[in-house]
Amino acid sequence: MKKNRILTPGPTPVPQEVLLSMAKPTIHHRTAQFRKIFKEVNDNLKYVFKTQNDIFTLSSSGTGAMEAAVVNLLSPGDTAICVGGGKFAERWSEICKTYSIKTIAIDVEWGNVVSPTEIEKTLDENKQIKVVFTTLSETSTGVLTDIKKIAQITGKRDVVIVTDAISALGGEELETDAWGVDVVVSGSQKGLMSPPGLAFCSVSPKAWKLVAVSKSPRYYFDFRIAKKALDKGDTAFTPAITLCIGLNTALKMIKEETLENVIQRQGRLAAALRRAMQALGLELFASIPANVVTSVCLPKGIDGDVLVAMMQNVYGVTIAGGQAHLKGKIIRIGSMGHMNEFDIITGISALELVLCKMGYKFEHGVGVGAAQKELLKSE
Repeated sequence: MKKNRILTPGPTPVPQEVLLSMAKPTIHHRTAQFRKIFKEVNDNLKYVFKTQNDIFTLSSSGTGAMEAAVVNLLSPGDTAICVGGGKFAERWSEICKTYSIKTIAIDVEWGNVVSPTEIEKTLDENKQIKVVFTTLSETSTGVLTDIKKIAQITGKRDVVIVTDAISALGGEELETDAWGVDVVVSGSQKGLMSPPGLAFCSVSPKAWKLVAVSKSPRYYFDFRIAKKALDKGDTAFTPAITLCIGLNTALKMIKEETLENVIQRQGRLAAALRRAMQALGLELFASIPANVVTSVCLPKGIDGDVLVAMMQNVYGVTIAGGQAHLKGKIIRIGSMGHMNEFDIITGISALELVLCKMGYKFEHGVGVGAAQKELLKSE
């Protein structure tokens, strides 16, 4: 009998409590019953985002929230910085170009992080820049960016900072209001322990000044329409009712554990993963590793696509491979959301078995042992 376990950087495991809450008969959204649930969702999202700003809940994947941020903040012909460095970071440039936004790309080698001083220099040299698009945790590379320092730079200027926290929210430190991050976008299927299908945008008063003058075409993703509905405790369009109910349960679970403990737990799991990979003689890909996803370079002769397929098909453990030019060269293991020590130990054990079958030489059990030692040390 094969049991399936998912250790990808999204979607992530969904707790039984969340699944059961979603299994109940559906309700109508234009009722006091749903408005009560939606208010709880908004209040608890503010707790996780660490913000008092408006948060809009969209029926889309995280990319929908990214597109919403672009079209609501900028007009055709406006200029924005788009920080690269990964498959998802590059999406900012792709969306901006779709809406005729002039982009100044700051290219970052995959696996590395952008220097805040480079952003500062670019802003000083280009006074027309209105928005800086960034990524807190780059899911394709496992890199963590210092958004706090970048926000300190934009905070001194008439420039809005937007960060993609789709994989980072609920797993990495993020102080939206305290750091002055104007717009944060995220999604339901990663640290928030819910199925895919919901996206979120928090919008600061500073960002609202741009929303008010944006001339980009938009309708379904129009923050102005969403704001009118939100002020009445409602959504502008039919929400993903069942997903909102599941999210409400997941957010309550996070609040009960406390966000600080959730982040600490995921940090422990990531530390154990990193220690295991190093014990196996494998190199970490990210120069500054995130805790929500660990990216690992594969040794010569080991095909990442084959490895990922074997782990899933033979042992029922699903991890992720590399993307674009990293395809077949790295693997990515998630440690965010509804995971504990035994999920990570099982994943490492499956990886060892597959590496052995693929001809990679190492001391059997060394990765599992290293992870256990790290977990015991951090208790």
